[in-house]
Amino acid sequence: MRTMIALGGAALLTALSVGSSPAAEPTAKIQKDCAVCHQMSGPANADLKARQTRKGPPLYFAGNKFRRDWLEAWLQKPTRIRPAGDFAPDHAAKGPEGDAVDAASLSDHPAVDAAAAKEIAADLMTLTPNTALLDKEDYTPGRVSARIGTMDFVKFKGCGGCHKDTPKYGGFSGPELHTAWQRLQPPFIVSYIRDPAAWEPRTLMPNKHLNTAGIHKLANYLRTIGEKPEKAK
Repeated sequence: MRTMIALGGAALLTALSVGSSPAAEPTAKIQKDCAVCHQMSGPANADLKARQTRKGPPLYFAGNKFRRDWLEAWLQKPTRIRPAGDFAPDHAAKGPEGDAVDAASLSDHPAVDAAAAKEIAADLMTLTPNTALLDKEDYTPGRVSARIGTMDFVKFKGCGGCHKDTPKYGGFSGPELHTAWQRLQPPFIVSYIRDPAAWEPRTLMPNKHLNTAGIHKLANYLRTIGEKPEKAK
């Protein structure tokens, strides 16, 4: 039986330069509404303190990262993607079985109506400064068996220490990954796994230095666990 992995362990902080290209600037509306919690303009902030105190992930490359249909739906009915918030140590509490998430310290993302969600998603999808990083990838989505994929994810690559690959199992310090395929563009998944710091200099995700086959196998597992049944045929 797989066991739930609690918060703990030091995160690897890396600082590498970010390759970028000119992109649209956020509109005044999303700059006003979203910049309270998110970095809306590049380049990436390499300041360590800023990474520790930010309230949400950067959105200035949202158009390189997200699927538009997912954005529209999520903005209308937000759910928590990062079980322990954007910086897990700030939301950890000691419990009888070790570290646990202090739910009272977390705030919910505001919901908007359908019209606003469509407008915001459209604006966010224009933010594409890192297209050059995606263009480097040559990935055709494939499949891996759930059993083999789970072993690779949990045992061989150690992703389960920070991420959930099912709603019940995995770590809390990183975003859930059982919904990643619905949420993220496939080229972004591959590019981010290859070099997390190319996207976020102060990312908490370590570079595993995987070869291309290993990266694609992991991306295919995220497809296996995340693709809706009617699309998986």
